[in-house]
Amino acid sequence: MGTRGKAEGSGSGSRGVSRRTLLIGGGAAALGTAALAVDDVRRVWWRVPGVEKPRKPGELDYAGARWVAASEANWRRADRPDDYGVDRVIVHVTQGSFASAVKVFQDPAHQAATHYIVGQNGRVTQMIRELDVAYHAGNRSYNERSIGIEHEGFVDRPQDFTPEMYAASALLTAEICARYELPVDREHIIGHVEVPGTDHTDPGPHWDWDRYMKLVRAAPQPPHPS
Repeated sequence: MGTRGKAEGSGSGSRGVSRRTLLIGGGAAALGTAALAVDDVRRVWWRVPGVEKPRKPGELDYAGARWVAASEANWRRADRPDDYGVDRVIVHVTQGSFASAVKVFQDPAHQAATHYIVGQNGRVTQMIRELDVAYHAGNRSYNERSIGIEHEGFVDRPQDFTPEMYAASALLTAEICARYELPVDREHIIGHVEVPGTDHTDPGPHWDWDRYMKLVRAAPQPPHPS
């Protein structure tokens, strides 16, 4: 299961932009000198004090999921991939039941959560929007650039990794890879254990990477947005 760790601070990594900065940038552009690019303004505009990017409560990024919100203490608001490019899917194992994972991700004291949880029966629950940064990798940079997926079970119980779980998770991962145009390979789909600086071992030695990657590659590709 993910952990926030020391990597999720609020210091030098802030990407906030003040209204004064935007006004200065706009004035400079009018004078034909330095200016914020139109794309940069689009990316940061919702971060200006008093301006918020529209959100719909319970909105899903993956149609096969159901929505259960994580505590706001376990993630931070962002505008990915505009402010942070997404280039990884990180596979986790809950070290507990599906219900216990949902419960701790709703607990503000836990300070960690993943975007999705996949159950042994193939059920998929989304708890954090993909555009937001979930505290799951124990590494700030990897949190900012990844989607985290928990899987119900224990790393030392191979029987916990059911066909239904592999199939459902592979469909989810395939859609994420298509959405962010990620290669389906082990550089871009990794285990929590492979995150630099982590002290976690999941998904563990019984996670069948060969089987999983074959399923991801074989998954139907969703229509590319026009």
